[in-house]
Amino acid sequence: MRSVMRARLAIGSPFQLLLLAASFALAGYAGVRLLDGDWFEVALWFVGAAVVHDLVLVPLYAAADRALVAACGAAGRRWAAGYVRVPAALSLLLLLVWFPLISGRVADRYAGSTGLSADTYLARWLLITAALFAGSAILFVRRVRRAAKERPPEVH
Repeated sequence: MRSVMRARLAIGSPFQLLLLAASFALAGYAGVRLLDGDWFEVALWFVGAAVVHDLVLVPLYAAADRALVAACGAAGRRWAAGYVRVPAALSLLLLLVWFPLISGRVADRYAGSTGLSADTYLARWLLITAALFAGSAILFVRRVRRAAKERPPEVH
């Protein structure tokens, strides 16, 4: 007797399909609105962002990460690199998203549209960056102290 296995298409529940269709509809609407009127500059920005990211930023990220791992490895704490990577990545992501306001390049347009000043964005980004690194330093110190307490007395 041969057992015949039928291939079954896994499409998900009706709720998942509805959410997927809604997300595609929203993305399509956003794309149409984004490309309305100024499509060439938007397309040029996307292509430029991809090229700059891949050809300039990725080699910089990789070089900085290798230097960090080498420095931590030389100190015998290669695992400590994560305590610098995470706050640096979050800080750089915030800088990337809010760069026009942090740099002040669109301060006049922002003030004209919202009636608010864009002067606070640099200070707030610096404070958030300091808080991220301070939180990471606290976690690092806690881990080092815990490891020192757990070591046998003859190692101290």
